[in-house]
Amino acid sequence: MYKFIIRILVWIHNFSYRLIGVLSIKENGGIHPKHRILNYYDFFLKNISHTDKVLDIGCGNGACAQAVSKKAAKVTGIDISKKNIQTAKEKFPNGNLKYIIGDATSYDFKESFDVIILSNALEHIGNRIAFLEKIKGLAPKILIRVPLLTRDWLAVYKKEKGFEYRLDPTHCIEYTEEIFKDEMDKVKLKIDNCYTNFGELYAVINTKNVSI
Repeated sequence: MYKFIIRILVWIHNFSYRLIGVLSIKENGGIHPKHRILNYYDFFLKNISHTDKVLDIGCGNGACAQAVSKKAAKVTGIDISKKNIQTAKEKFPNGNLKYIIGDATSYDFKESFDVIILSNALEHIGNRIAFLEKIKGLAPKILIRVPLLTRDWLAVYKKEKGFEYRLDPTHCIEYTEEIFKDEMDKVKLKIDNCYTNFGELYAVINTKNVSI
């Protein structure tokens, strides 16, 4: 009886969370209000320079690429969704911004970058080890933000009980700090800096100075 009631309440909680997200985006002109509340782009801006060529993988509607383009020399955004790229081009047609429709797990970039951004993108990729192996030679620095399973007790409880616990049903994983470190170790990537904020993990990854 209790499990049935909890299941219904969990469904309501999950549905409400997603509905609030959808409606708040519409209310906010197509941008999620968490971008403002969490100072969404500060981490990336602090870790790039004015001379950097930046690759934003999974750029979505281009909001992060746009923010970064105000500081970086050149920004390339790639997203698998044609609709996302069309929106990005319409909203953010900056001269130093380039957009690509493509699957970053298989796309041949044919150029190198100074910084790669993975902003809430890595958790959407199934074979993350192969993907990280593919991109780690493209830039000496990768800036990563991923959602944490350990953002609160309820997410962990939902997973334990077999309920839907993910913030987004398209997530292949939601991390713990231990799982994130293990994945970086498997690809021999060095975590130069790492911290958590509002249930997300932010990391500066060094692809070059790694002792094997």
